[in-house]
Amino acid sequence: MLLTLILLAPLVGLGLLIILPEREERLIRMTAALATGISLVFTSVVYFLYDIPQGGLQFSQELNWLPELGIRYSVGVDGLSLPLLLLAALVGFAAVFAAGEIKVRVKEFFIWLLLLIAGIFGVFIAQNLFFFYFFYDLVIIPSYLLIVVWGSTRKEYGAMKLTLYHVAGSALLLLGIIATVIYASRQLGEVTFDLTALSSVYYAAEFQKWVFLIMLLGLGVLVPLWPLHLWAPDGHVAAPTAISMLLAGVIMKLGGYGLMRLPLFFFPEAAHYWAPLIGGLCLVNVIYGAMVAMVQKDLKFVIGYSSVSHMGYVLLGVAALDSLSLVGAGAQMFAHGVMTALFFAMVGNIYARTHTRELARLGGLAHQMPRVAAGFLLAGLASLGLPGFYNFVAEFFIFTGAFTAQGAVHQGLIGFRALAVVAIAGIVITAIYVLLVVKRVFFGPPKEEWRALSDIRGMEMIPLLLLGSVLLLFGLCPSLQLKLIGSGVAPLVAKLKAVMAMGGRI
Repeated sequence: MLLTLILLAPLVGLGLLIILPEREERLIRMTAALATGISLVFTSVVYFLYDIPQGGLQFSQELNWLPELGIRYSVGVDGLSLPLLLLAALVGFAAVFAAGEIKVRVKEFFIWLLLLIAGIFGVFIAQNLFFFYFFYDLVIIPSYLLIVVWGSTRKEYGAMKLTLYHVAGSALLLLGIIATVIYASRQLGEVTFDLTALSSVYYAAEFQKWVFLIMLLGLGVLVPLWPLHLWAPDGHVAAPTAISMLLAGVIMKLGGYGLMRLPLFFFPEAAHYWAPLIGGLCLVNVIYGAMVAMVQKDLKFVIGYSSVSHMGYVLLGVAALDSLSLVGAGAQMFAHGVMTALFFAMVGNIYARTHTRELARLGGLAHQMPRVAAGFLLAGLASLGLPGFYNFVAEFFIFTGAFTAQGAVHQGLIGFRALAVVAIAGIVITAIYVLLVVKRVFFGPPKEEWRALSDIRGMEMIPLLLLGSVLLLFGLCPSLQLKLIGSGVAPLVAKLKAVMAMGGRI
């Protein structure tokens, strides 16, 4: 019941907003904050009540909807989905307080924002493949409207590009889902969309090979897997601050989570077959994203390409198919989500006051905006993997898993140890552009045109305090999450090891 309450809170808040008059802007913002705050409280309760030694699916609830088609409202969380549900609740709550820049059509903005957050929650708690896809697709419409109406910097182009990529990916995912359900129904003797039932079926090797690839391409759009990443920088730059936080912080994770939840778990033989391809492409993500970020002139573009680069580490963890690397991939999704949401929140504060994101125009802002500078530096240090931050822990697990993977994939032209070595270079490049941006934007002599700027205060501090605290908390106490993620990937690891015992090849 708790998971349903988490899902319903933003939907009830949305309903209340519909009946509130447009002129009650303060009440509208308070209602949105209360709705997302309730979801955050319930998510925190579920997080700390989850029984890690028991593992598996917990807090389950199931109601018949279309039983003759095997479609049921079925929700639950395990060690893989629960951290991401917490991430969505944290970033969703923080995003409400980062939306101070929204001055027109405020009521409509928060209605669509709450619908977007509800859709994200639904993906992470759904245990029925029909509802997984329903919620996965639900985020498309509010994402488009929130950017095209309240965005900036080629907002029509950015919104349409994001939408077209997402729709194309969803179409491929739907094709893979239909093929999987039809194949499984023949084996089970009934039509079902239940994730547990579908994962219990053995799929023929050739079927696994091609349906895995279809799902990889469909889900890879949101990861984003190179070269399917082209929507991401433009989408982030065009979006208003709160939506940039959700896009980079959480919506990207829908693809990574879906990749681990569906094709990896359903088709372990195909996972071994396609792992070298994922590993090679993730290397492009890491190095290409970092190199392009280093030469950007717009602060949001820097963070946008940085996100493409850092999600490459998630793909490396997935491709290595090792228990450590998979735990690291789960941790990296959480750590990157918190970090990049904090980045975009601070960039939004800068833009709201200076009305520019051009690096050449900015400089010396730490004199007028020390709190924003501290928040940006906090996210920057996490981004470059400084020990003490959760990003360091996640990347350490990914690289260790890639180095120690015992032949989990056929090596092809290049082994995973070599991939890990090259990927580590991405951290060096990240350190270069992050420190250069910090220096150019915040340090040096104050510029005359920015002398009158004010720092964040009051409710504007909530994203900084909340997200910054979480980065440090899990960085200093990683056991608060790593054991949980380990329990979530354990069944997947067992499947992959069973395939390895049989040779690991199709």
